[in-house]
Amino acid sequence: MSTRTRKNDHIRINLEEDVSFAGVTNGLERVRFVHQALPELDLEKIDTSTVLFGHRLSFPLLIASMTGGSTQAGAINRTLAEAAQHAGIGMGLGSGRVILEHPETAETFQVRQVAPDILLMANFGAVQLNYGYGVDACRRLVEMTEADGLYLHLNPLQEALQPEGDTRFGGLLGKIEAVCRGLTVPVVVKEVGWGLSVRTARMLIDAGVAALDVAGAGGTSWSQVELHRQEDPYAREVAASFRNWGIPTAEAIKTVRDVDATIPVIASGGLATGIDIGKCLALGANAATLAGVLLRAAAQSPEALQRRIETLHRQLRLTMFVTASPTVRALRDAALMDAIS
Repeated sequence: MSTRTRKNDHIRINLEEDVSFAGVTNGLERVRFVHQALPELDLEKIDTSTVLFGHRLSFPLLIASMTGGSTQAGAINRTLAEAAQHAGIGMGLGSGRVILEHPETAETFQVRQVAPDILLMANFGAVQLNYGYGVDACRRLVEMTEADGLYLHLNPLQEALQPEGDTRFGGLLGKIEAVCRGLTVPVVVKEVGWGLSVRTARMLIDAGVAALDVAGAGGTSWSQVELHRQEDPYAREVAASFRNWGIPTAEAIKTVRDVDATIPVIASGGLATGIDIGKCLALGANAATLAGVLLRAAAQSPEALQRRIETLHRQLRLTMFVTASPTVRALRDAALMDAIS
């Protein structure tokens, strides 16, 4: 199966099938802010903006890396990018391997004409560094997409569940380090939905990554996505057994923050509201990304997507208001009734 066909499968399955975790949540329901009835703040003076990789965001949100490589994916990317430009937030592109294999698909990733000012992150599967791609390919991908940085995503379980999966993950750390050294833009490493452990975080920080995206469990279960692509009943059974695998988002944030108090942390994995974004910031994240909620809105209409982003922004602003947090930095120090210990 071609990479382009697989990407279209992923879009369809995410929109039409149940790809959630069954018994695992992202852990954010265990986190509650202390309500401040006397915030001593004016709502209109609250500053939700933040700076990430030198780019000012109107609030700490990036539209998560999702897709690219087909006509349908290209249309979705343009819709997402236009919304990001309008809202003043960031965006990640889907995996760019397809561009390198099929340069004619590059236009489905090129969104600068509709989003000239956003923080834009290219994206590449880290395991492909063991399959003939290297620093030059990563640099070319960043240049072709006019991106401000590069996501390298880690997805060993997903690859192992794909009939066409690439599973040679041995010796990968040194190649990730070479990419971090060889590019002039920030290199961020992320999981795809099963979280980052202490061991992994330490290795990646030592390798020189600019930031980590925890992509914890509790949102989209990519084992479920791959289950819906399988025709063999035994392969479906194997995929189903991993439905509740992974490190919940809240725990993954704290894990990475405990390893390094200064490295930028991006939170993702089952976030749905601006309150969720606020909780992630209070747990130690610098920004957050959302995928499923925004993909479903984009599938409805550009207007629905814009309204969803505006709703997220307002929810975060109100969270800051009733926690007496005039800035995003202050929200990171807001009192919690119950945090992940």
